[in-house]
Parts: sequence; structure tokens; C-alpha cells
Amino acid sequence: MTGIRMTLDELRILARAKLIGAGLARDHAEAVAETMVAGERDGCASHGIYRLLVAVSSLARGVVVPDARPELAHPARALVRVDGGGGFAQLAFQTGKPALIEKAKANGIAALALNNVVHFAALWPEVEELAEAGLVALAFTPSHAWVAPAGGAEPVFGTNPIAFGWPRPDGPPFVFDFATSMVARGEIELHRRAGKPIPDDWGVDAQGQATTDPAAVLAGAMRTFGGHKGSALATMVELLAGPLIGDMTSRESIAWDDGRGGSPLGGELIVAIDPAGFLGDLLPGHQARAETMFDAITGQGARLPSARRYAARVRSLSQGVEIAPDLYRDVMALNG
Repeated sequence: MTGIRMTLDELRILARAKLIGAGLARDHAEAVAETMVAGERDGCASHGIYRLLVAVSSLARGVVVPDARPELAHPARALVRVDGGGGFAQLAFQTGKPALIEKAKANGIAALALNNVVHFAALWPEVEELAEAGLVALAFTPSHAWVAPAGGAEPVFGTNPIAFGWPRPDGPPFVFDFATSMVARGEIELHRRAGKPIPDDWGVDAQGQATTDPAAVLAGAMRTFGGHKGSALATMVELLAGPLIGDMTSRESIAWDDGRGGSPLGGELIVAIDPAGFLGDLLPGHQARAETMFDAITGQGARLPSARRYAARVRSLSQGVEIAPDLYRDVMALNG
């Protein structure tokens, strides 16, 4: 069936209305809706308007504090902390971003810890915003324990994404954002909704056996990418955005959820580096060296991460986006 065509403004209005209708405070709804629109705009369906179902479900299950007031603190000269008060992470990030940028440019490097926030979306919008401000950025967050370590079958890790942003002098930043699991959990859920099988290396069932059934993997355990290498990176993310900043690991987050089936509650660590802090007046020359490397990649036909997103963005800005009929039906059914 042909999808439902919508402009980005129509999608934004719809997302905000459904979030506010579910009881989310307006400033939270505006921040959360922007990440969903960005996902849909950039062709990332698993992090697009589908996440509206996830967010509304978490609100209904009492996992999210709908009117939480993020609290900004400055624990050290180059550190920023925002306690999200149990609300969605987007408004907490926007609360801490100006101070993070200011401290990174004043000190050369700075870090932002988001604590006590509910996550359900991608990290690339955050590092892209920082890269557009001229900073190199890294972001890490655990989630719920859905992913087994290499050699095991019991979930310990979250999907534990790592995101990176690099500013470029002409054009959008170089950005990547990938889960340390074989695939984002939302991608498996989209396959389940569509009745499509998944590759048998994405996860295992509750008995630890490989399967192509997305529902069985959702009830069992996902796998890390790259075997022990992905498992080590997932462990790193747990440490950086858990104990290091005084927040929960993925196992602690899912235990806290206590079977409600909501989005993960925990922390996020964002590191921002000002290239000018290292290079001063030499920055343009070294940026040019980075561009030479990018040219060496694309010159042989290889694709830079984020290139597909930027191409989809150009199309979406002029043509709008297309929402699958069944997803549109489910979104419209939210809040009656």
C-alpha cells in the first residue's frame, strides 16, 4: 500500500499534539517531537515517528515524569551535570548544551553528564548539534539489558550506542551513531510489526538458540556486533555512562522498570572538544588534512557514514516523508 505523505511541519504538529495529549508537558513535547521528526526526515524509520508509540507507552506506564524540571549543576570547571528528574532526555540535553559549548570553548574540552533521564531515541542529533557549533563530540548511553555478551546468552548490556560528530568547514558534519548490538532494537520491532524475518545473527531466543523470528529475539537476547570487540565496546559504554557519572547500568535500569515495559532510565555522557583549543591558528590547515582523508574515502566510491541521512534530508525537506499506513493508523489511534 502507498504510504501517507506528510510535510515535516505536519509531522511535527502531529507528534507534539499526541505527546501533549498523552500528558507530556509542552516544553518536553517540543523537544521530544524534534528528535522524531529528525529521524523521519533523515530516513531513519526505526528512530522516527514510530518512537511516538514508544514514548506514549512509557508515559502511560508511569515510567516518565511528564513535567520534570531538569536541574543544571557545575561540579567542576570543565564539567556540566543535568539531573533530568526522570523526564525524557531531550529537554535535559537542551538545558545543558549551552554550558557544555561554553566550557568546551573556554577550556578546550568539557563533558556533560545527563542523569536520571529516560532514553528512547538516537544520539546523532545531539552530536550533530555540537559539531555544527564547531566542536568534536562523542556521546554514550546504556539502556535496558537486552543484549548478551559475546559467548553468552543472558542479557547484560543495552544496545549501548556510540555517537561521534566532526565539524567540516564546508557542508554538514561527519557524524556516525551506531549501537554496539548488531542492530537497533527498534529495527527488530519494525520487522516484527511487518511480519518479516530477521537475519539469524541478530539475536537468540530464550533458550539461547539463533532464530530469524524477531519476536523470539525480543523475548530472548540480542547480540553485540563484531563478537568480543562489540562486547568490549558495550562494556565501555556501561562504565562511561553508568558508574562514572553515578547512574544505572542496563541491568539496573531494567530491574528498576520492574516489568512495566517502558523506555530505559539512566545516564548519558557527552564529551565535547574544541579543535581550536589544540590547534589555534593552525586549525584550518589541519581541517584541510581531514578533508583530504574524507576525499580519499569517497573518491574510491565508498560512502561516509551520515551521507545517506543527508541525502534523505534534502528529499524530505522538499518532498515531505511517507509514513507506512499501519504505523500512521496506530499513531492516529493514540489518545483516541
